[in-house]
Amino acid sequence: MPPDDWKPEGYVPKQSAVDNASLRVPVDTAWKTTQFWLLWLVLCLNVTAGIGILGQASPMIQDMFKVTPEAAAGFVGLLSLANLAGRFIWSSTSDLTGRKGIYCVYFILGAMLYYSLPWTQGGGHLVFFILIAGLIISMYGGGFATIPAYLRDMFGTYQVGAIHGRLITAWSVAGIVGPQLVDRISAAKKHAGVPPGEIYNFIFYLMGSLLLVGLICNLLVRPVDKKYHLKDGDTN
Repeated sequence: MPPDDWKPEGYVPKQSAVDNASLRVPVDTAWKTTQFWLLWLVLCLNVTAGIGILGQASPMIQDMFKVTPEAAAGFVGLLSLANLAGRFIWSSTSDLTGRKGIYCVYFILGAMLYYSLPWTQGGGHLVFFILIAGLIISMYGGGFATIPAYLRDMFGTYQVGAIHGRLITAWSVAGIVGPQLVDRISAAKKHAGVPPGEIYNFIFYLMGSLLLVGLICNLLVRPVDKKYHLKDGDTN
């Protein structure tokens, strides 16, 4: 590794919206901060809401709009493309808006879109359902692609890979919670005799509400106190 103050001859650092060149927070310190756990919740809630649709996309669209299994498989493929596109588009946009700003978009717009999904079913608006679901899943993918940069802004690049490794446990938790919520609630609604097309309405409202909780967590994120920063010459 080169010395900390080494730069190539003639190098002029590019100005960034976030100036954290001297920000170094080690992983064992980072995960004890409030910022780490707020970001953990931000990712967990964003993923829980997104994976709830992604994991049940095929039976969901079949129940709501009576499409064929083949058409439902095509819908799942479209959601996968939206997931991929969102990772490029939304994360790139975060360079302009800032990480907190783009997550506010994920949560506010995502909640509004979730709350509108029952309307698409009630009015038989299949095309709108597909477009809205695709946009929701694009922000699910965007959340994954944006969180490493958010961590970099909070903790610096010093051990950001290890910090990200610990934060990504939020994905593991969401991967269990999201599908379980959808499975159990939809099964309970079916057992209660709710018409197949309407069994997901409560789920959509719940997921939208989870995104609003994520919004609060995101708004509470503040810069890491300097007492957690490594000083010049310090190591772990």
